[in-house]
Amino acid sequence: MPTKRTEVAAAVLNGKIYVVGGFEKPSLGNVMNFAITPSVEVYDPAMDRWTSKAPLPVGLHHVGISVVEERLYVIGGYAQSAFSVWNPVAKVYAYDPATDNWTERAPMPTARGALSITEHDGKLYTIGGYDRKGNNAQVEVYDPVQNVWTTAAPLPTPRDHLATATVAGKIYAIGGRVDGDYSHNLAVTERYDPATDRWVRVADLPTARSGITAAVVAGSIYVIGGEGAAGTFNENEAYDPVGDTWQRMAPMPTARHGLGSAVIQGRIYVISGGPTPGGSFSDLNEVLTLPLGSNQRAD
Repeated sequence: MPTKRTEVAAAVLNGKIYVVGGFEKPSLGNVMNFAITPSVEVYDPAMDRWTSKAPLPVGLHHVGISVVEERLYVIGGYAQSAFSVWNPVAKVYAYDPATDNWTERAPMPTARGALSITEHDGKLYTIGGYDRKGNNAQVEVYDPVQNVWTTAAPLPTPRDHLATATVAGKIYAIGGRVDGDYSHNLAVTERYDPATDRWVRVADLPTARSGITAAVVAGSIYVIGGEGAAGTFNENEAYDPVGDTWQRMAPMPTARHGLGSAVIQGRIYVISGGPTPGGSFSDLNEVLTLPLGSNQRAD
């Protein structure tokens, strides 16, 4: 990636990977904004090339991100407020790639950062997070067409720095931590059924982690990276929703947290993130290629 960053968010839009916000490696040029960046950098796998796009209206980190109908949505996160970098926000920004322009949409009902977002049936489910007072159990659902919010059943285990994914019409909330403390990581995995508005607990993530990222390939959820009191994780563990089972997969070459992930043509790209717990930065872009129709187990 052109810049070394951490606590980014990433998503695929029109065959390209958008990496949004986070912290840049501190320098004289960003000291006034505490290294929080509004930068949007885009990776084209076909060309193996990066370009820059219109930045976010404000610098944000620990945001949620997703895509609906060729629009990129960035929701929540933390912004600078006076001398703090941890002011939770409810902002919603939509990006139009045709005009390279951001617009502000209806705000999320609950301001929070370190949340996770997943798309189902054209709606965005914002799950968990931390408002700097405690963990959020809120599950608030955004309809981009109507530009309105509704509320779903709360997350049974409130947490932040978690990952979410949607497979076969069900939503999975995986891992995370308690009250922003990576010495209190969780392995909890819970499944939500939008049709019944109910959560149930399923098999735990084998390695309790937070600051993770998740990607879906061929119906399996790959949970990659993270941080804890002992250091960063290179773990890559895959969940099979049909069998409710986990297995270890080929580990990430460089352990890190606060990274983004995206899937293009069955390949999982894991980008940026900190190689050591807390404030650390990288420009890494590593890709996992899985054999067609099979999983790649670790030895």
